[in-house]
Amino acid sequence: MPLEPRAAALYFSLTSHPTFTPEKALLVSVFKNLPTPPAAPKKPLTDTRHGITRTDDYAWLRADNWQAMFKDPSILAPEIRSHLEAENSYMNAAMADTKELQKVLFGEMKGRIKEDDSSIPMKDGPYAYGTFFVTGGEQPRFFREPRNGGERKLLLNGDKENEGKSYFRLSGLDHSSDHSHGIWGYDDKGSEYFTLKIRNFETGEDLADVIENTGGDAVWAPDGKSFFYTLQDENHRPSKIFHHIIGTPQSDDRLVYEEEDPGFFMGVGGSLLDDYIFIDIHDHETSEYRIIPTSDLTAEPKIVAERETEIEYEITEGGDTFYILTNDGDAKDFKIMETPAKEPGKENWREVVPHKPGTLILSHLAYARHLLWLERKDGLPRIIIRDRRTGEEHAIAFEEEAYALGLQGAAEYDTDVIRFSYSSMTTPSQLYDYNMVTRERTLLKTQEVPSGHDPADYVTRRVFAPAWDGETVPVTLLYRKDTPLDGSAPCLLYGYGAYGVTIPAGFNTNCLSLADRGFVYAIAHIRGGKDKGFAWYEEGKMEKKTNTFKDFVAAADYLNQEKFTSYAKIIAEGGSAGGMLMGAIANMAPEKFAGIIAAVPFVDVLNTMLDDTLPLTPPEWPEWGNPIDSRQEYEQIAAYSPYDNVGEKPYPPILALGGLTDPRVTYWEPAKWVAKLREKTTSNAPILLKTNMDAGHGGASGRFQRLEEVAFEYSFAVKVAEKM
Repeated sequence: MPLEPRAAALYFSLTSHPTFTPEKALLVSVFKNLPTPPAAPKKPLTDTRHGITRTDDYAWLRADNWQAMFKDPSILAPEIRSHLEAENSYMNAAMADTKELQKVLFGEMKGRIKEDDSSIPMKDGPYAYGTFFVTGGEQPRFFREPRNGGERKLLLNGDKENEGKSYFRLSGLDHSSDHSHGIWGYDDKGSEYFTLKIRNFETGEDLADVIENTGGDAVWAPDGKSFFYTLQDENHRPSKIFHHIIGTPQSDDRLVYEEEDPGFFMGVGGSLLDDYIFIDIHDHETSEYRIIPTSDLTAEPKIVAERETEIEYEITEGGDTFYILTNDGDAKDFKIMETPAKEPGKENWREVVPHKPGTLILSHLAYARHLLWLERKDGLPRIIIRDRRTGEEHAIAFEEEAYALGLQGAAEYDTDVIRFSYSSMTTPSQLYDYNMVTRERTLLKTQEVPSGHDPADYVTRRVFAPAWDGETVPVTLLYRKDTPLDGSAPCLLYGYGAYGVTIPAGFNTNCLSLADRGFVYAIAHIRGGKDKGFAWYEEGKMEKKTNTFKDFVAAADYLNQEKFTSYAKIIAEGGSAGGMLMGAIANMAPEKFAGIIAAVPFVDVLNTMLDDTLPLTPPEWPEWGNPIDSRQEYEQIAAYSPYDNVGEKPYPPILALGGLTDPRVTYWEPAKWVAKLREKTTSNAPILLKTNMDAGHGGASGRFQRLEEVAFEYSFAVKVAEKM
């Protein structure tokens, strides 16, 4: 849409700090006998904007040929590769004594996964489609079976396609309306350039068509003879929509639409009735839809409503009607409108579900007889069903203190049955079919934990931490019921806080390994997300971004004050934009954290927002500000950008993780950050960098490979917590 100090000495210089305790001195036994950490050479590069000059000593770590390198990592400059490999070697030395712990953690996490798990297939026409895994398999396998049950037919074997590749990620398998073919896509470098292929379901073979450099999404035309897809440009932006006719070369594909503004993302989708192709154009606060009737695939895309800054809308089809979810007209928490599909212009929009302040509508779906939406009120989600004929409404909700709902809907338009999932921090995921007429819930599947799980052994709570300005920050907690709440328990405190993303309080088998070791696992629902409505997001972006960081520190303060844990036991964790959070709180309050884990951390915010060639920079100006055009926004980013604000202070142990081909948070951000931290820190706490040389933003691609990465991160947390 992100190692150790200057010498390998073994003692903190924290003794003069008010929060220093004798226990902190025990960290000397954690990272000992280490080699000299890598020291990145300084190559000062100055940059002047708005009359302000900055010097970046580590800018050389940014590869000049990054666009080409994402497609071919072997061309990375030798000096940069050598430095990253030296950092990895140093990290391996520092973490060598956790190898056995990593194996144990991995075994526990793997033991909680049903290796030969299978989805409940979704009915669509004469078939039902689903996925399954095999014991030991890393990748999903796609299948279909007769609608009412019968012999399964394997359509795509992800493990077979993965053979011989160090990285492999599938984008899915989308079947044609006549069920004869499927489009599938893969990325084998981690750079998120997806290749599309077409699978013949009868023969099991791929056609000769190969579509390169796509965004991974595609949508069939109803006749099954062509499809629409997004193409990524050289700066990794989905800037064009093409129409591909099966059997022709990609070079002959017709350009359907090109987005000239580099500040907008673009995707393509279709309606359940196969009568429209939707082109979705948006940034983080503005959206626009263009539609193509499938009765005329060559038609010029028609605008539904022209983009207006800070006006968002999403479309779902309801037969001859479009239902539009929008914040237009000061509907901060969104409302639902309807409009004729043939004349969808804004002048024809009519309100169906009014705006209710404090009740945020997250998504909506429409079927032949029902309109439904997922909303959040008081921090908890619920599904609302409305009868399109009578207007009668009812809700699907649960009683736990904190839980997560997922609305899957249905693959068919003419249905009364939809699908949703439910879980909580203690309750494994449950999948239901729900009849919207009879209101009957049918439990289809409960997530199986092969190694065993008793929800009664754990406690989940939702508490509220007082913030600096009178607000309260929701914090979800998970811990074993026998965990002492006297300040002695270690805590992993997770946060994100950006783009309006809400971190759900759902079931996570991985964090049970921490809870079983006496940890309190905590999620801070800080500003920048939409946990408490759209205003909660607005209060954590642009000039109010520092609220996000202050909220996270407030959560740590509350957990310390209420003796769920103590400052000397809190390990903070966040990734991507949550990695920016980690960098910011490291600068703001290093004394309040025993350690920090920053995965693919977006820490070089100012330099990234000044570089409009990077994939996500123009689309992200509405989130952070445009420091190129605005001195004010330059200064507000400069005031908190983690890399720019690294100072001479006693940083705690830090683990940073990056991916070489990551197009979202480029590898050089954590590399530069670690180099500067090691130069500036006044403590001797270790600062480690792990760069995955075979992956991008999401880390390893296989389901068990990913567990190995989680086990590594958790081993760092356990190592630090046990010695503090």
